[in-house]
Amino acid sequence: MVALDQGVKALVVANLPYGTVVPVLGNALQLLYVRNPGAAFSFAVNMTWVFSIVSTAVVVAIIVFARRIRSMWWALVLGMLLGGALGNLLDRLFREPGFGRGHVVDFISTPWMMPAIYNIADSFICISMVIFVLLVILGVNLDGTRALSAKQQRRADGSAASTAASDADVSRASRPLVDDPRAPRDGRDSLGHDAT
Repeated sequence: MVALDQGVKALVVANLPYGTVVPVLGNALQLLYVRNPGAAFSFAVNMTWVFSIVSTAVVVAIIVFARRIRSMWWALVLGMLLGGALGNLLDRLFREPGFGRGHVVDFISTPWMMPAIYNIADSFICISMVIFVLLVILGVNLDGTRALSAKQQRRADGSAASTAASDADVSRASRPLVDDPRAPRDGRDSLGHDAT
C-alpha cells in the first residue's frame, strides 16, 4: 500500500504539470497535482510539523496495538490506516521544504463528490474510517467475536438468572433432609409411618 502510494506520487511529480487540471472522466475524475502543507481540505497549513508528530504517533500506536488483533476486518482497518498514515508521513519527512515539514503530494480531484484534492493514502485512511465505524456499530470485537446488543445482553442475563434459579432448586431438592432431633429414631418417619 505504501509502495503503491509513493510510486504513484513519484509518477505524478515526474509527469503532471503542477496546478493544471487533467480531465480523466470529465468532471467526475480529474488529476490535479498540488502540494498540501496541511491536513485534509488544507486545514492548518502552517502546522505541518504537528501532523508529522501526530502521524508518527499513529504509526507507532498501530504497530504496537496490532499484536492484539485477531479479526480479519480489524486487521484490514488498521492495515489501511497504517498504510495511509505512513504514505503521507513519508511525504512530510522527505519532501520539500524540509524534514518534518514536507508537503504531501495530492493529485486526485472529484469535484462532484467533494471539493478536496487528495491522494491514495488519504483514500485508504477514509475507507478505513468507514469500516471502523461499521465494525463498531456491528459490535465486532478485536478478536472477531460479536459484542451483545443491550437487548441481547438483557436476554442473556435473564436466561442466566433463570438457569441459576433452577440450578438452586435442583440443588435444594437433591440435598438430604437435615435430621430433626425430635424425629423418631425407630425407622418411622415424622408422621409415624413405617419406613420399611
